[in-house]
Amino acid sequence: MRTRVKICGITREQDGLAAARAGADAIGLVFYARSPRHVTVERGARICAQLPPFVSVVALFVNPTREQVGEVLAEVPVDLLQFHGSESAAQCEGHGRPYIKAIGMKNDLDPEAAIAAHPHASGFLFDAWQPEIHGGGGVAFDWARMPAIGERPAILAGGLTPDNVEQAIRLTRPWAVDVSSGVEVDKGIKSAEKIEAFIRGVARGDTMQ
Repeated sequence: MRTRVKICGITREQDGLAAARAGADAIGLVFYARSPRHVTVERGARICAQLPPFVSVVALFVNPTREQVGEVLAEVPVDLLQFHGSESAAQCEGHGRPYIKAIGMKNDLDPEAAIAAHPHASGFLFDAWQPEIHGGGGVAFDWARMPAIGERPAILAGGLTPDNVEQAIRLTRPWAVDVSSGVEVDKGIKSAEKIEAFIRGVARGDTMQ
């Protein structure tokens, strides 16, 4: 099975195109105002307008109101929602899109309970516990804690880079990997070369599965 790749925190049209050309399956747009990778609805729409077919668009939120999600969906062609805060299942559902729930792997977390709390999630993204920034900090958690969740896809995030993604895939066997800071030259500014190197690392990890 090929590990899917999402390049998150896209803020520029050229970076979305670079991700697509390198073979990424999805890009992530951050609609969280406190993130250095935050984009406006207008910017998100412009980025999507430049994407070729068959590249999914994921909209990332942190504890949004239903109105905030609706404003994005009214203007941006989003395929999937990603919730990074303390949202309940009820807050994640009912937007007309499937969703994935991010789980910050804090030391005392029971991953099984967190998974059970979202029975209709399409998948789960496991990230380092970063309560102030909610991801994108270049911090990895102990990959040995990555839970096996059965039927629903598991996505590995947090501190992934072109240098360590091969090892991460071999250890955790995720459905997908999600990278942001690991392919940047500055916050929100991606490097086409780093994206290409990251995807090559994913391919190397897949050869050992």
